Amino acid sequence: MSLSSVFKALADPTRREILARLKQGPLTAGEISEGFDISKPSVSHHLNILKGAGLIGSERNGQFLIYTMNATAFEQAAAAMLELLSPEPRKE
Repeated sequence: MSLSSVFKALADPTRREILARLKQGPLTAGEISEGFDISKPSVSHHLNILKGAGLIGSERNGQFLIYTMNATAFEQAAAAMLELLSPEPRKE
């Protein structure tokens, strides 16, 4: 996981909505795409970006891929942000 890929993935509102849906629990791509006004290939593209950033994972269940959120990636990104915000130790 690179912070750049995480922030790029989070920059898009569609991907943030996908993550909000996955926060409720595992979903198939078809379930994720319900209610979006974009094509299924576009949803698949967004899922690939989220997966590449390490924000979601997938597991095959028969003919379906089940997508889940990866909380560890969020924790790592949050830790990196907090590290950037923490004050530098004072030099004496």
